[in-house]
Amino acid sequence: MRHKITDRPDIRHIIAERVSRRGFLLGAGATMGAVAAQGFVGSLFSGAAHAQAAASSLKFTELKRVYDDMHHVADGYDARVVVGWGDPMKAGDAVIDVATMDAAQQADRFGYNCDFVAYMPLPRGSQSSDHGLLCVNNEYVSNNVMFPGMTEDDSVNMTADQVALCNMAIGHSIVEIKRTGGVWAVVQDSPMNRRLTLETEFAISGPVAGHDWMKTSYDPTGRMVRGTNYNCGGGVTPWGTVLTCEEGASDTFGGDITTTAFPEVLERYGYDGSDYYARAKYDPRFDISVEPNEPNRFDWVVEIDPYEPTSTPVKRTALGRMAHEAATVVLNKDGRVVVYMGDDDYFEYVYRFVSDGTYDPANPASGKDILDAGTLSVAVYHADGTLNWLPLVQGQGPLTAENGFATQADVLLKTRLAADALGATPMDRPEDMETNPVTGRVYAIMTKNKKMTADKLNPVNTRPENHYGHIVEMIPPGGTGADADHTADSYTWDLFVLAGNPKDPAHGAAFHPDTTEDGWFVTPDNLTFDPKGRMFVATDGANDFDIPDGVYGVDTEGPARGLPKLLFTCPIGAEATGPCFTPDGSTLFVSVQHPAEDSETLEVATTRWPDFKGTNLPRPAVVAITRVDGGEVAS
Repeated sequence: MRHKITDRPDIRHIIAERVSRRGFLLGAGATMGAVAAQGFVGSLFSGAAHAQAAASSLKFTELKRVYDDMHHVADGYDARVVVGWGDPMKAGDAVIDVATMDAAQQADRFGYNCDFVAYMPLPRGSQSSDHGLLCVNNEYVSNNVMFPGMTEDDSVNMTADQVALCNMAIGHSIVEIKRTGGVWAVVQDSPMNRRLTLETEFAISGPVAGHDWMKTSYDPTGRMVRGTNYNCGGGVTPWGTVLTCEEGASDTFGGDITTTAFPEVLERYGYDGSDYYARAKYDPRFDISVEPNEPNRFDWVVEIDPYEPTSTPVKRTALGRMAHEAATVVLNKDGRVVVYMGDDDYFEYVYRFVSDGTYDPANPASGKDILDAGTLSVAVYHADGTLNWLPLVQGQGPLTAENGFATQADVLLKTRLAADALGATPMDRPEDMETNPVTGRVYAIMTKNKKMTADKLNPVNTRPENHYGHIVEMIPPGGTGADADHTADSYTWDLFVLAGNPKDPAHGAAFHPDTTEDGWFVTPDNLTFDPKGRMFVATDGANDFDIPDGVYGVDTEGPARGLPKLLFTCPIGAEATGPCFTPDGSTLFVSVQHPAEDSETLEVATTRWPDFKGTNLPRPAVVAITRVDGGEVAS
């Protein structure tokens, strides 16, 4: 079950009010001509910009949209698979047919459904763009194109062997990679190659460690947990660690939530005992009726040191419990560490964490455990273009013992309920959040708000609101770049783009007026920036519009601000996610997740990407996009 809609104004109503005040009609009557004449909510389409030619700083020739069983990239570029599901990561392991792989073999091979990607240069602390570690989330499994004859609805009937394989296919994969002759490849015998799965042990740190709700028969101390789950977005710290985000675990548990001491909390986090992947059927730790506290040990941000393969990853509870989609780290000018996070569910919120301690770049060890103490805040957006960060601190405002928040650990275990109590602004599924390294502005993706599920459709509600998504621009005070103050209590905010087809008035889309038929996009999901501050957006859900998901470059400043250009498209059924550049901007890594997932069963798979051999299964994989001449991707 999801959060019921309250009477607080949500982001769509705030946007509509603000747009109305600026004389721009948002909705079916909005046209690109009106945008050009009157301006968007803020500075997106300024008159000064349109007095100039809209010359994009992205010099590549835009890709013509192609939607088939292959991936495609713009002319002059190469897009090659670096590593994919089932590829060996251990010295001596041979290439294996994933159709016959078992759990033990999967434990030493690259995981499934790759998502967030972090490129970590080797050696540690260097800016190498030819040698590094590729750290990749493996979010979930697509059973219908993994096992013969299985549909999505058959997941609950998987065998014990199938469940064991799936449990070892998710989590996180770390592989050493090198570029030789312009081609990236995995160093298979690297001691740094590593899998983190549902069976790996993780430490629990921060205010929630040791809380009674965290104690189980496996861990009576509440300080260790087995496994990580639904690893979606992430981030990289200045001290060289990776943050991987657990984005919900509700449908992976069975049992009756009413047998617990906190059913209202589990309900608020979407737990209903569905046991979608049949885990509780074979493992009692996933049965809430047997282990009522086990769900509380998921939905956290996990810190991993990829350079130390024997290190124990840590779940950092000070960052709050939610369906984490992002954990983007910024080192503020005063040395404090800031983490931006989105809670990826309908009508959920945007968050920020500010550390108590400061980080010294000259002493990387000063980053150790710095994420265990600080202030978590939630955003409230106002129609006048300002936003406030409201601290989620026990004892302040309604966050008192009388209201169920006796300690800071209670606040963090019930982050969503605490944000509800403070009156945070419900959003259209907050996903990735990233900071422009040049301007210091923060961009938050609202992928869409498709609150209706298939079982609730009716003739007058045949589709949910906002199929298309949008990107919010948040502007910290204090200046640009390193001068921006990411710890301030108040920011200004603006809209960057409203996604959708500009030629269809019903979409209410708003991009730069020079956007081409191939350049507009829907359902943005993840984004990144190249070293010069150009945005690259990856989409998830375009298949619903009979166009491919892909990657689009977008200028954020200058006359071409808000003008997207299509660079890369995925094969049918797949989404693009986790875009990540090397330090010199010469390689853009992109995950191609769940190819052919739109198929009813494996036997009728719409693509066998990327191998296309005989009966080979479709395989999620990470692709490296490079220019044929070796230059910067965006130049």
